[in-house]
Amino acid sequence: MVASGIPQAQANLSTETKSDLGAAAKKIVPVNQNFDNIIFNKYILGPGDSVFIELLNIPELSGIFSIGPDGIIYLPRLRALYVEGLSIEGLRYFLKQQYKAYVIDPQIYINPVTYRSVRVYVGGEITRPGFYVLSGEQLMAGQPPVGQKLMPGAGRSQAADKPTLSGNSGSQYSLDAKSSNRWPTLFNALQAAQGVTPFSNLSDVQVVRQQPLGSSNNKIQANVDFLKLITSGDESVNIRLFDGDVITVSKSPQVMRDQLLAASRTNLSPDFVEVFVSGRVKNPGAQGLPQGATLNQAIASAGGLKILRGKVEFLRFSRSGETDQRLFSFDAGANAGDYANPVLMSGDVVRVNDSLLSASTQVLTELTAPLFGVYSAYSLFARP
Repeated sequence: MVASGIPQAQANLSTETKSDLGAAAKKIVPVNQNFDNIIFNKYILGPGDSVFIELLNIPELSGIFSIGPDGIIYLPRLRALYVEGLSIEGLRYFLKQQYKAYVIDPQIYINPVTYRSVRVYVGGEITRPGFYVLSGEQLMAGQPPVGQKLMPGAGRSQAADKPTLSGNSGSQYSLDAKSSNRWPTLFNALQAAQGVTPFSNLSDVQVVRQQPLGSSNNKIQANVDFLKLITSGDESVNIRLFDGDVITVSKSPQVMRDQLLAASRTNLSPDFVEVFVSGRVKNPGAQGLPQGATLNQAIASAGGLKILRGKVEFLRFSRSGETDQRLFSFDAGANAGDYANPVLMSGDVVRVNDSLLSASTQVLTELTAPLFGVYSAYSLFARP
């Protein structure tokens, strides 16, 4: 809710634009994998952003201004304006209409100075889904901190949606190399969510992005083949993320062990998983294993099997509430990912059960141990 009397950008949109916004409510436009003909650089202004606004040849109306937590920016003459949800170009057009009451044919130039924290949602087949704040405020290269004066013309740009996103073959989503290390990217988001699982399909990662006010569509969507980054170092798929982006990693019906091993060679996922091995092994307990490790490797890490043992029991609890429980004979030659040698995830439980003989021996020991104790005590006191 915006306080009454505060001009809003929404109120100044044309009737035709308002109609477009209404028709596009809850509409998502799919984009092909190469992002052809789509420009992903329409940064949406919000609380925490700061922009440099220059009115040509009017320095008293120019300066660096911040957007408050209520989405309001305070400007000379105009006072309070509600600008949350606008792009840079949308803000320029809005201010031009507002300043016409004070300036004849105002020429306005806007550049971002600092960017607010980026909060995104990471979901799907990922280790720890949820909301993540990826960075604090970002200072544009070549711009002074908020509160310092800029020379007239500094950083002048009418569209000012920089750094632009450009790619190969008409693609419009890779970062400018000079600024690629300044912005949160898709890699940062997946890394914050603790990386992939054995079933993550990195060749199909969906990104949904909110569009600025006045756009013909409410949201746009694209599928990214993120696997190219960790297999061939293709930075073009490591797109810059904006506040409010929703990232979904697809799930593969089969274990993607090669992908998991490739991810383990980067810092995308934690280096180790922790599983629990118990039963007829020499050193039962928690085992720290590298990503992509299998059940057979977990048993070897626990010191190997004892001579007398039964079948192996495997237990995994999923986030959906399902339980994957298996019972099988140990097979030292099973391939990785087979039913009897699954690729492990953190939290998996492996138990080597007793054989009939070892179970009988254990029961006999439990029954006879008290008798031996009583007999020993009797022998001690019965001596003359």
